[in-house]
Amino acid sequence: MSGHSKWANIKYRKSAQDAKRSKIFTRIIREIVIAAREGGGDAESNPRLRAVLDKAKEANMPKDTIERAIKRGTGELEGAEYIETVYEGYGPGGVAMFIRAVTDNKNRTTAAIRHLMTKYNGSLAESGSVSWIFEKKGHVVVSKSEVKDGEEFMLNVIDAGAEDVKEDEETYDVYCQPSDLSKIVQAISEMGYPISSSELTYMPKNTVKLSGKDAERFLQLLNVIEDNDDVQEVYSNFEIDDKEMEEIMSRME
Repeated sequence: MSGHSKWANIKYRKSAQDAKRSKIFTRIIREIVIAAREGGGDAESNPRLRAVLDKAKEANMPKDTIERAIKRGTGELEGAEYIETVYEGYGPGGVAMFIRAVTDNKNRTTAAIRHLMTKYNGSLAESGSVSWIFEKKGHVVVSKSEVKDGEEFMLNVIDAGAEDVKEDEETYDVYCQPSDLSKIVQAISEMGYPISSSELTYMPKNTVKLSGKDAERFLQLLNVIEDNDDVQEVYSNFEIDDKEMEEIMSRME
C-alpha cells in the first residue's frame, strides 16, 4: 500500500472527462461495441464488457442504448465498423503519451492526431516507443465518504487480491492485475462499499516532472487530444505540482 501520489494524470483525466459529459455516451457505446465484438455479448463471461457496462451504468446510460450497442458488437444489428487503434508519442518536456482511439476511419483519425501533436509541440513516435513505459492495471475508485475505517478498508482489499491502494483527499484508488478486476469489484461490493468507478487503465513505471511553459503546453496538448471524438483515453507520465496545475487549468477554462 502507498499514500498520496503527486502523479496527477488520473485526477486530470477524470476532470477532463467530467467537463465533456456530452461526449461520454458516444465513447462508451464504442467501447461496448468493441468489447462485445471481441468477447461476445454475455457480460458474465466477458470481463471487458462487464467493466464497460459498469461505466455505462455510472453514466446513467439508458438500457435500450446499451442493448443496441451490444447487438451491434455481436453482429445482430448493423452499424459503423469500429476499429481500435493506438498512437504513441511525446509531448512538451518529453512526456510520454499513449493514446487509445476507436474509429470508423483510421486514416481520418491518424491525420487528426498527427496534426494536433505537431500544432501543440508534440510528436508521434513509432509503435513500441512509449508503450513499454506503461503497465496495464485494473483500477477501482471508492469515495472516502463511504469508508468509516480507512485502514480496515485497505487491509481488506489487499487481502482480496489488490496490489496497491492509494489515497488522496477524496478517494481510495485500488489497483490490481487486469484479470482480477471483476474479482476485486465483487469483493469490494460484498464488503458493502459503493464503487464510484472501475476500469482498465495504464499506469506509468516512471514520471516526468513538468513546470512553467512545458507544463502549460503539455496540458493544452492533452486537452485538445482528449477532445477529439475518436479518442477514448490518453495515458501519460507527467507530474505537475498540484498548485501549478490548478493555476494552469483555471487559465484554460
